[in-house]
Amino acid sequence: MGADRQLCTFVVGGLHLGVGVEHVAEVLRPQQTTAVPLAHEEVAGLINLRGEIVTALDLRRRLGLEAAGEEPQMNVVLTMGEEAVSLLVDEIGEVVTVSEDDFEPPPETVAGPTRELILGAFKLDERLLLLLDTERALAPSSA
Repeated sequence: MGADRQLCTFVVGGLHLGVGVEHVAEVLRPQQTTAVPLAHEEVAGLINLRGEIVTALDLRRRLGLEAAGEEPQMNVVLTMGEEAVSLLVDEIGEVVTVSEDDFEPPPETVAGPTRELILGAFKLDERLLLLLDTERALAPSSA
């Protein structure tokens, strides 16, 4: 029997995504961002997190989805090593416990840039939860 793991969940462009709670430093309400001139379009800007400057990535653009409307986006601050990066998401979900036994490869319906950033999926009662590859999602875009 596979081990259980906890995932912090969120919604981006109608996709239900999750990352391991061990990568999540905190979840924040919409923050004021400072634009970065000449930055890649995936960089939404910089946020000040209690004196620490954190890059905010537009996860919609990273996934190849349509840009967000006027609705403010929430921040999921992830840590990779010593660095913190904020992912802008549409909606924060909850922490769910999933079994590795329920893990499956990404569904065929997930294509393009989104597929490249998804490790696989967990079938939950009410929806499909896609596991985001945090290392690839936070890596500088090759575009």
